Amino acid sequence: MKNFLILGGTGKTGRRIASRLTAAGHEVRTASRTGGDVRLDLDDPATHAPALAGITAAYLIEPGSVAGVTDPPRMAALVDAAVTAGVQRLVLLSAPGADRETHPLHTTEQAVRGSGLEWTVLRPGWFAQNFSEDFWLPAVRSGTLAFPAGEARLPFIDAEDIADVATAALTADGHHGQVYELRGPRSIGFGEAADLIAKASGRPLQYLAITPEAFLEQQLSRGVPQQVAERMTGLMTIDSTRGPDGPTDGVERALGRAPRRFEDFVVAAAATGCWS
Repeated sequence: MKNFLILGGTGKTGRRIASRLTAAGHEVRTASRTGGDVRLDLDDPATHAPALAGITAAYLIEPGSVAGVTDPPRMAALVDAAVTAGVQRLVLLSAPGADRETHPLHTTEQAVRGSGLEWTVLRPGWFAQNFSEDFWLPAVRSGTLAFPAGEARLPFIDAEDIADVATAALTADGHHGQVYELRGPRSIGFGEAADLIAKASGRPLQYLAITPEAFLEQQLSRGVPQQVAERMTGLMTIDSTRGPDGPTDGVERALGRAPRRFEDFVVAAAATGCWS
């Protein structure tokens, strides 16, 4: 039987973790509602036990964070199934601020931390790969990042670092009970990010600060459903008056090294041709 279960195995972090584990010679099982090695639907408990059979450590992700606000969260049923199946270790991809009771992932975190199993929680900030994969990739290719982010500065975290931390937490001792806040080494604005991407890709790119209302209308005009567009607008409306969302020591505590620089990310991403 396979030893590692990776939820969201085709996503930004899941596929990278699965690749690392496979390359190290481990047995890996990816799980998702569609496209994984095994079907797993958080809303269908009948899919939980088959996916967890023979698993010793699992990487968990809540694809719909809004669903996690319920108490108990839907992840709780999967955690209970993991305990029954004899899983020993859980690593949860969470989000900054999930220690607050009002956060959508708070109850999900509590289900994992209260499981009685070894657990590690990862709370990454904004992914650098949002620029090179599906989230902001169309905007980059269009030549204009039109976001309601003002002059906010963010320490974008490379998904490769998240995958490295998750892999370490899944395979090595010493991470039980740890909550790793994962950020890049410095905060940068969207204007600087656009300049760095333009330089690496050889394509013009500008940042245009727009209002939340304009961003919402932009999403709706592209056929994005109203509820999704409103949620995206809420996420992208970054209040620059709160001060910079600064770097943290999560990567260094977990891996003993500094996180990757955004400058290195853009060079690596450009080499893949994703912005061509």
